[in-house]
Amino acid sequence: MPTRRPYDSRGRQDAARRNRAAVLTACRDLLFLDGYRSTTIRSVADRAGVSPETVYKAFGNKPGLLKALWDVTLAGDDEPLTMAERPALHEVWRTRDPQTKLRLYAGFVHGVHDRLAALFAVLTQAGPEVAQVLTTSEEERLTGVAAFVAHLAHEGILRPDTDQVRTTDACWALTGPHLFTELIIGRGWDADTYQQWLADMLAATLLNAL
Repeated sequence: MPTRRPYDSRGRQDAARRNRAAVLTACRDLLFLDGYRSTTIRSVADRAGVSPETVYKAFGNKPGLLKALWDVTLAGDDEPLTMAERPALHEVWRTRDPQTKLRLYAGFVHGVHDRLAALFAVLTQAGPEVAQVLTTSEEERLTGVAAFVAHLAHEGILRPDTDQVRTTDACWALTGPHLFTELIIGRGWDADTYQQWLADMLAATLLNAL
């Protein structure tokens, strides 16, 4: 009797990853070409060369697909890492000098918004159907900012009596996508100008407790 080979799921997993990447790329392309309303699950599936069922199985529905596209764009890839585990933030955590730490953090913020700016512009005009995606993203961003402020407190950069909630709110506002869009697109600032301004503003907000 022939020996049964052990089941190897690597081929199926690789195919699933390729399909996922193709669907996300197709979704992004169609959003920029046709806008949110005209971008349907079927049109995305057709462009990606998969069935609509494949898209539904992987992402649930259209808002789920958009949230996945947002997350991949935010991170810059589809690797299973949290933002806190990314090399750019690891460098921020490791850096001891407060001013340098804030410059690196400003660079990280710029990189995130630079990747998200075009998608953010499309989704902010998409209406209430996408509002929860943006709301969830801002809640996640607030969590990340809170972790950064807590890190500064742990490093002794903030006074023990600093109101971390209010400081987090101020930092969250300064590093938000709306302000980035107004300065970079509305006022024509370049990357260096924005990053230096943000680092200076963060220093004035966070380091004045030293």
